[in-house]
Order: sequence, then structure tokens, then C-alpha cells
Amino acid sequence: MTWQQRIDVALAERRAADALRTRHPVAQGAGRWLTVGERRFCNFSSNDYLGLSQHPLVVHAWQQGAERYGVGSGGSGHVSGHTVAHQALESELADWLGYARALLFISGFSANQAVIAALTGKDDRIVADKLSHASLLEAASHSPAQLRRFAHNDADHLAALLAKPIAGQQLVVTEGIFSMDGDSAPLRTLAAAARHAHAWLMVDDAHGTGVVGEQGRGSCHVHGITPEILIVTFGKGFGVSGAAVLCSDSVADYLLQFARHLIYSTSMPPAQAMALSAALQVIRSPEGNHRRQHLAALIARFRHGAAQLGMDVTDSQSAIQPLIVGENARALRLAERLRQRGCWVTAIRPPTVPPGTARLRLTLTAAHQAEDIERLLEALDGSE
Repeated sequence: MTWQQRIDVALAERRAADALRTRHPVAQGAGRWLTVGERRFCNFSSNDYLGLSQHPLVVHAWQQGAERYGVGSGGSGHVSGHTVAHQALESELADWLGYARALLFISGFSANQAVIAALTGKDDRIVADKLSHASLLEAASHSPAQLRRFAHNDADHLAALLAKPIAGQQLVVTEGIFSMDGDSAPLRTLAAAARHAHAWLMVDDAHGTGVVGEQGRGSCHVHGITPEILIVTFGKGFGVSGAAVLCSDSVADYLLQFARHLIYSTSMPPAQAMALSAALQVIRSPEGNHRRQHLAALIARFRHGAAQLGMDVTDSQSAIQPLIVGENARALRLAERLRQRGCWVTAIRPPTVPPGTARLRLTLTAAHQAEDIERLLEALDGSE
């Protein structure tokens, strides 16, 4: 089979399964509204949970940063790309989340890949929740370490896997709030199982940081634990992009030596670091608390309305409210009907989610208003 034949076959298989991914160029894709061409939709597909992507203080901070530093960092942080703006943000994050150090990465995907690749060797074992993000499972599968997956949120299964003999060290991997189901990990019991086995715990809290907990400190703070490795990302609650690894002094020094994604990537623009510092100020402020309370009220309103309509909602109290519909074609059909009713919703299909669990991944944000939730519920009521 030639290269072209291999590509053609793979694409044909995706089309036949109604699983072909496509992109839509939008004029505005974050916040309350999404614009495609001349048409505006109420946006229920954005991860900008607190609506900070368009916050005037965050936007102004980025503009100020661009005026001061330019629009790029100029290189890896190991060469000339680590500025005082980066250093300030790392210090602020560490102080906020109660860690000795924070290291900035260009994305959550790269942060997850870098940590797992740098920490684990052939004698080690990675024990990951089976529904962990693709970046975590891919990094674990590419690692020379043994990979075992525990049943979703099952601390007993985790403990059983950790109890099996191993020559090296063990790393437990999970998310704080799961990106596709929107449910929360039982972090306290997972941490106890890891501690009993003398394993380290790594938590990717992409969808919890900024959004839950006191001052938005995230899922680990809610559960009262401090994992050895905490990943926070900035494309959700912060409304920007990028990520950080929170850890001890020695782990940070180790990653600076051995995390290839950190060493060989151009660092984020200093202007972005300044925008993130401004976003963090909002998150920690009374305004941030008000946005979280408003979002929580919208989530409760939606779940109550969906239950009244007899919809099969998942056990998610987060901003992610998936409606699992099963077949790929049906998910695509429902998404299109909702768009016809002015609601932008995305159908998520395998391989992003397990076969037979295609869904409408609805996301609510603090930028929404109560009338937006009523509009969505009305659209859902008439979508079949």
C-alpha cells in the first residue's frame, strides 16, 4: 500500500463511520456568542468557562505586554525566552496553589507529555484512569514504563493494580474533572491509595483550575489534597492558553534538565504571561467568585430543566454537561438541528470518546445569561 493509498483508506473509514473531523472558520469562537459568516449563534461549545478571554483587564494586559516585549519570546526559556513576566507568573501560580515551584509550558498537552516522558523509565509503572485525556494516555503508552489502566474513578481497582510487584516506581495519573464526561475524580481516595503504595499522584486539573474551589484553586483544593504533580492549563478557566506544572523545588530542577518539551520549545510570548497574570488576579478576586457563583447557578438551572425534559444527563456538576446519544450519525444530526435553532453545539464522536458514546458536549460559561439556558432547553426539547 502506498502512502497515498494508506491516507485515502484511513479517511474513507472515518467518513463511513460518520467520524470525520471538520473545522469551521469562525469570526468569534469564545464567549457567549459564536459568529460564522453572517450568522450569530449562542455558543455552547467554548471552554472559556469564566468568560475571561474577552475580559478588558486581560485584553489590556496582553496589549501592554506586546507594547513592552513585542509579540514573541524569541526562544526557549533555556536560551533567552524566560523573561521577568514569565518569572512573575510562575511565582504567582506557586503561591496561589501552595507549591514551591511552577513551570510554564506552551500547552496542557505538552506539559502532560513532558512530565510523563521525563519521569518514567522501563522499570516503572504508570497507573492511569481509563478515561484520562489523550495527552496523558498517549504519553504513558509511548513511555518505556508499564501502563495499566484502572476502571474510571475506581479507587479499589487502582489499589489492586498498585499492589502488584514492580521493580521501579509508580505514577498514578488522573484528571480532576474529566473533559468528556464532566464528572469529578474521587481525588481524596485516589491520593490515599497512591500514598499507601508509596506512589506519586499526578492530577491534570485543566477543567477545574480557576472554576472550582476557594479563589478558584481547583479540584485538588476542593478535595484537600496536594499531589506531587499538578497540571493546570490556561485555555479553560483562564480564558487564554498554555499550561503550568506545579511541583517541588527538586522536581522543577529535574524537569528543567530533562523535560524535552520545555527545553526545546519556544516559550510563550511574555505578553501572554502578562495576560495570564491579569486573569489570575480576576480569578482570585471577588469578581472571580461572583463569576463562579453565576456559572454554578446556570449549571443547576440547566440540569433541572434537562431533568424535567426527561433527558439522560450525566453525573456532572461541572461546566461540561454532555448529552450521550450513542450513534455518530444521530449526534451529528442533533447538533445540526440545534444549530438551526441558533445554538452552536459540537458532536463529539469516537475516537475522542469510546464507541457507542457519541455525544453533544454542552459547555456553559459565566458569560451566558439565564435566557440562554432557556433557549438551549427549548432547542433541545424540539430537536428530536
